[in-house]
Amino acid sequence: MKHPETIPDLDLLETVLDYKFKDRALLERAITHRSWAHEKVAPGDDLEARKLHNESLEFLGDSVLGLVVANYLCRSYPGGTEGELSRMKHRLVSAPTLAKASQSLTLGEFLRFGRGEEKSGGRQKNALLADVLEAITGAIFQDGGLEAATRFVCKALEDELAAADPLSAAKADYKTMLQEKLQAERRSAPRYSVIETLGPPHQRIFHVEVSWDSGSIQGEGHSIKAAEAAAARAALEGMKAQETNGPEPDS
Repeated sequence: MKHPETIPDLDLLETVLDYKFKDRALLERAITHRSWAHEKVAPGDDLEARKLHNESLEFLGDSVLGLVVANYLCRSYPGGTEGELSRMKHRLVSAPTLAKASQSLTLGEFLRFGRGEEKSGGRQKNALLADVLEAITGAIFQDGGLEAATRFVCKALEDELAAADPLSAAKADYKTMLQEKLQAERRSAPRYSVIETLGPPHQRIFHVEVSWDSGSIQGEGHSIKAAEAAAARAALEGMKAQETNGPEPDS
C-alpha cells in the first residue's frame, strides 16, 4: 500500500519565513530531503534525485550564512580580533545553534521525508533541522539576493546574534584557543586522553590530560567535553604565566 503523500502548506511556510518566493520551486526543493527524492525517481537515478532534494541549496546556504554572520560581527565588533570574531562566528553557525533557530521556526513540520526517515524521527533530528535552515537560506539567496537572505538570517538568529560577545565565546571555547595558539607557534596539535573516571554513573567525574610537544596538564569535569575544556584552560593559563614570568632557570 502506498503511503499517503504529505503536502506542506507553502503559504504558511512563507508566512513563517516572512518571505514570499518568486520561484516557489526553490522553496519546495529547500524542504525536500534526499530520502523523499530517491523515492520519486527510478532506482539508481542519482542525478535526477539530486535535482529534487536540497543538498546543493544546503551547500550554498552554509556559505551565505557564514558571510551574513561574519558581516554582522565585523559591524558590531569593529575592534574584534580575528580569533574573537572566528569563535563567535563558529558558535553562531554551528549545528546546535541552527537547529535551535529551525525549531523556533517550526521548520521540521514542513520537511518532505521518505518513509524510512519519517519513521526514524527525522523531524526531530538536530542535524536535519540545521540542514533545512541552511537550504532555505540558500533558496532565499537565489530567489531574492543577498539583501533578502540577510534579512532572513538576522531574523532567524536574532536572539543568538544579540547574545554574542567576544568574552563568552572565548570562555566557551578553550580547546579552540589552545589549538590556535599552538598552531600560530608552529607547534604540534594538542592531544586529549581520559586518564580516570570516578563516581557513580549519575555523577561521573572525568579526568582528562591534554598534552603537546612541550608539556601536559590535567582537567576534570562532569563530562569528557567539560574535562577537556578545563584541561585546555589550565594549559593556556600555564602558558600565559610562563610567558609573563619567563622560563624556569636550569637546575
